[in-house]
Amino acid sequence: MNQISSTEHATSSVDDDGIATVTIRNAKVLNIVNSAVSAEVTAAVGELAERPEVRALVLRGTGDRAFIGGADIAEMSTLDRRGAEVFIDGLRALCQAVRDFPAPVIARMPGWCLGAGLEVAAACDLRISSSTARFGMPEVAVGIPSVIHAALLPRLIGNGRADWLMLTAENIDAETALSWGLVHEVVAPEELDAAVDRTARRFAEFGPSAVRQQKKLLRSWEELPVERAIADSVAEFGAAFDTGEPQRYMTEFLNRKRS
Repeated sequence: MNQISSTEHATSSVDDDGIATVTIRNAKVLNIVNSAVSAEVTAAVGELAERPEVRALVLRGTGDRAFIGGADIAEMSTLDRRGAEVFIDGLRALCQAVRDFPAPVIARMPGWCLGAGLEVAAACDLRISSSTARFGMPEVAVGIPSVIHAALLPRLIGNGRADWLMLTAENIDAETALSWGLVHEVVAPEELDAAVDRTARRFAEFGPSAVRQQKKLLRSWEELPVERAIADSVAEFGAAFDTGEPQRYMTEFLNRKRS
C-alpha cells in the first residue's frame, strides 16, 4: 500500500492493484464533517482522481462506529446565512468530488450514517454495509432542511421513502436500507472489510477504460432522455475499441472457452 497524502483529517493510499482508499480521521468518534474535514477529504479525492492507475476508490471513516455521523452541529450552530452557505457548499464540493470520481467509489459503512454521511454515501457508486449500520436524515430535527446530495435519494429509493426519511428524521436499520435499495450489500460486521475488498478487487480484474466509460455513461443517463442516451452510447461503444481492451479481454475469453 503506497501512501499518497496525509493531512490532519484525511489520508489516501493506492495499492499495487490500483485500489485506492481515502480515510476520514481526527473527526470525532463518529467521523463528523466540519469545514476542515470537508476541504481535506475533497482534496484527497481530487488528487486520486488525477491518477490513471486507480481502478476503484474505497471511502471510509476511522473505526467501526460510523461511516460519517453527520455534519458538525457545533460549527453550524454559530453560523449566519452567509456562513451557512459557505459551509454547505464545502460539503457539496465533497459530495460532487466523490460523484465525479472517474472510477467506481465504494462506501464502507460499518455503523452510523446520518445526514451529511448519507449525502456522501448517496454520491458513491456502491454502498456496502454492516448489519449493525443505521441510516437517517435528522436535519429537520435540528432546524435545517436536508439539501445538496440528499436530492439523489428520491431516485435511489423512491419519492415516498425519501419523503419519510427527510420529513420524519427517523432512522432505519441495515436490512431496511437493503430492501429499499439504499445499500447494495449487507454483511456481518466481521465480514465488512472482506466484502468491500472483494468488490473493489472485481474492478481491478476489468479493463480500466471500460469501467470508467461505464461510470461516465451511467452518470449521463441520469440526465438525458432515453433516446438520446441510447444514441450517444453508440459512439462510446466504438471508442472502447480504440483502447485495445475489447480485443484483449474478448480474445482471453475465447481462448478460455477453447481450452
